[in-house]
Amino acid sequence: MNKNDRRPRTDDMYRAILTLNTVDECKRFFDDLCSINELRAMEQRFNVATLLDKGMIYNDILEQTGASSATISRVNRSLRYGAEGYAIAFSRMKDEDDSE
Repeated sequence: MNKNDRRPRTDDMYRAILTLNTVDECKRFFDDLCSINELRAMEQRFNVATLLDKGMIYNDILEQTGASSATISRVNRSLRYGAEGYAIAFSRMKDEDDSE
């Protein structure tokens, strides 16, 4: 979210997301909530973040994902200077993978 946007945020949507139990439930919720383009953009950014976290270089990420260099740069800034949301998710996903 744009840090210059001073409108108050509500927790309701985030609380609703936390009630979902499976990947299928999440897909169904986000299919209802977002347009196809919004979903594709979010999935692409998450894919870019995953590849950056693995140390892949911009040109390879651009080729693999089709993301623009501006998108890759924006995601990289979030990884480095953001609210650590990606780091939390990556850590927990790794813990889940390790426990399987």
